[in-house]
Amino acid sequence: MSFRKLTFFAALVSFAFAWGDGSGNGRATAADEVVATKPTETGAAGAAEPSSTTVDLPGLEGPVEIRIDPWGVPHIYAGSERDLFFAQGYYVARERLFQLELWRRRATGTAAEILGPRELEADIGARLLRYRGDLDREWAHYHPRGAEIIASFVRGINARIEEVLGRPELMPLELRVLGIAPGLWTPEIVVSRHQGLVRNVTEELGLGRAVALSSPEQVTDLVWFHPGRPDLTLDPAVDRERLMDDILRRYREARAAIRFLPEDVLPEFRKPAAEPTGDPSAMAPTGPDGGINWQDIGSNNWVVGPARTLGGATFMANDPHRVLQTPSLRYFVHLVAPGWDVIGGGEPALPGVSIGHNPFGAWGLTIFAIDSEDLYVYQTHPDDPNRYRYGDGWEAMRVETDRFQVRGEAEPRTIELKFTRHGPVLHADPEHHVAYALRAAWLETGGAPYLASLRMDQATNWEEFRDACSYSHIPGENMVWADPSGNLGWQAVGIAPRRPNWDGLVPVPGDGRFEWDGYLPIRDLPHLENPDQGFWNTSNEALIPRDYPHRRQVGWTWADPFRGARVREVLGSGRQLSLGDMMRLQQDELSLPARDLVPLLRPELLTDERVRQAAGQLSSWDFVLGRDSVAAGIYVAWQRQLQQAVTERFVPEPLRPHVGPLSMHRIIEWLSVPDGRFGPDPVAARDQLLAEAFERGIADLESRLGPRIEDWKYGQTGYKHALIRNPLGEAVNEGTRELLDVGPAPRGGDSYTVNNTGQVDNQPTGASFRVIINTGNWDASVATNSPGQSGDPNGNHYRDLFAPWAEGRYFPLLYTRSRVEAVTQQHWELRP
Repeated sequence: MSFRKLTFFAALVSFAFAWGDGSGNGRATAADEVVATKPTETGAAGAAEPSSTTVDLPGLEGPVEIRIDPWGVPHIYAGSERDLFFAQGYYVARERLFQLELWRRRATGTAAEILGPRELEADIGARLLRYRGDLDREWAHYHPRGAEIIASFVRGINARIEEVLGRPELMPLELRVLGIAPGLWTPEIVVSRHQGLVRNVTEELGLGRAVALSSPEQVTDLVWFHPGRPDLTLDPAVDRERLMDDILRRYREARAAIRFLPEDVLPEFRKPAAEPTGDPSAMAPTGPDGGINWQDIGSNNWVVGPARTLGGATFMANDPHRVLQTPSLRYFVHLVAPGWDVIGGGEPALPGVSIGHNPFGAWGLTIFAIDSEDLYVYQTHPDDPNRYRYGDGWEAMRVETDRFQVRGEAEPRTIELKFTRHGPVLHADPEHHVAYALRAAWLETGGAPYLASLRMDQATNWEEFRDACSYSHIPGENMVWADPSGNLGWQAVGIAPRRPNWDGLVPVPGDGRFEWDGYLPIRDLPHLENPDQGFWNTSNEALIPRDYPHRRQVGWTWADPFRGARVREVLGSGRQLSLGDMMRLQQDELSLPARDLVPLLRPELLTDERVRQAAGQLSSWDFVLGRDSVAAGIYVAWQRQLQQAVTERFVPEPLRPHVGPLSMHRIIEWLSVPDGRFGPDPVAARDQLLAEAFERGIADLESRLGPRIEDWKYGQTGYKHALIRNPLGEAVNEGTRELLDVGPAPRGGDSYTVNNTGQVDNQPTGASFRVIINTGNWDASVATNSPGQSGDPNGNHYRDLFAPWAEGRYFPLLYTRSRVEAVTQQHWELRP
């Protein structure tokens, strides 16, 4: 068993407590932003006293105390639920106002106001895809007092925005660079669906196109559907030629991150035309037809019971993986008020905590594949493109008129938004009498991603947690639970449409023959309690029981099984496991594909002595993709060439954009047992393919890193690294970009290791944060975040967590009041 070496927990915690800038000041010491400031002092014991800040804040009912620890985590203590969420909104807006403004503009479809016509299609898509149901039911879905919680959170955000609007010197750097001011929030922004990890319609269109160009059988052979084989038959009423049109443009752009160009920023910050554009290695391979590559977006979680651990502790570990960005996607917070005592991480624009613990238990999540979308194809009336065939007659589309302000244009543009009985019309072609609409389960009540975590935050046992999970619609997730009594649980969640007569993987006619029959109750999704093996883990792989009775309600495509298998290999080893083992496992970079592929390579087939020397590096390699490993650098260069070679041999060129990257599991199957597709002598042809791919990999290393084998170590700026970019990074001059971007740092791993770092040189996705929770001693829990808690590039906590994250180090996630007070660096009092 090979693990990256880490310090023992005691040494790690000792380092973590000493770590930080030591100033005790952070962002909270700006004298022009406070009512009273107590300077840093040295107490009798020699420890630095925290800075003290008092803010008079209209909108509060009572005083609120916020203690910020050395790692930038705010611990918020309030006397009421209302004030608690007001304070959460206010403080997160202090830290992440630029990030919140991007969220607001994407959610409201107003990016074209500042960026011009290129964002208009995204804005139209955003407004097409907004929730249009009953808002009272919507608020109540997430929590019995959801309306007040969300309203309080929004009032807190707006309180900070009003401060900034009244005092321009407080404006965040990025907004000053753009020359814009933030807009006020409404509760509707909080329940936007634009951030939800949904994928089905892009996959569906890609598979439909692939079938149109080949056959269901050929596509089923190329794509690893499991368990079972779905029916990919395209209905004759679907025009195959028209499927090649840009049907999903508005959907795709509405869900894309806002990107900035030099002309968007003020001249004094603008990148000169002579400066080069971005690093192409930052671009991750995409999935079918530009959708998400789910091999790169890969999370892990596990729960381990007391019988498996040293000292009888129960652990919950989670590392949700998303796009790496500055400011970081996730935000740690500790919320304490009557009925609330929860700590963990979530997205800054949402109240509450999505992943973490309260006094009764800990929970985490990974993506679970549920098909919550369908693309409907309509025959439209030759004389009226706003009418479509349904059953034996024609139905009229509902038409809304909306106005879009576009930068540089004096008058707003008036756009018609159209809807069928199934949902928003994404694309229409009146010339060919066809239209396409999206049916999305997440447009039903309760579809705001992660917001049902508010109910989970107050669960006191496994059954209450399962009940809270039954409100979690989007995204589909594997929720795991562990509590101090040693109980473990797994519940898959998500809103799953019932399709009585098709499998949901290709576009279908919208004429009434393909209708949903309600939704599967979430409690009927796969689940278990206290597994016999004493642990449970999920890594986005298929965990569907063979006899599962609701097969059509769950997904058909999943992540490759290697990460999950590696976690089970370690947790099931029979050793008594410690917190240090949990940390090492989250950072594990052993490649199971390498264990299968390296023995297949025949060095005698390599034609060049230098290439044979490189192959010799693999003979005693431990299969760990360590950043300092030359063998890892050689293997990854070969693996990439091998994936390309197998794709070129097995996937006809017209199908490649539509089926996405091949599953590595499927590639290894084909190479391990070569068949007639390799030719009359499959084994010899397979061996030659492996050798030629290896030679191309070595040629690539020589071209990029030079002729010396010792210079080919994996983790370096010219090879595997992490340079985390700000959305403005490619628009601003070098000096501003250096302030906004974070890194680079050498990395190891790839898409198939537990420490999933993606398939390209500059790590595009990864652990947006990590947490390991000890339910027997909450203060013995640890975490990482990257690059930091703050969104202020000049602040102490913007990048301070990046180096520890990159090096596999953790900070203590302190919980009890006494432990928090002992390390407080900033002390805030918010007064009404």
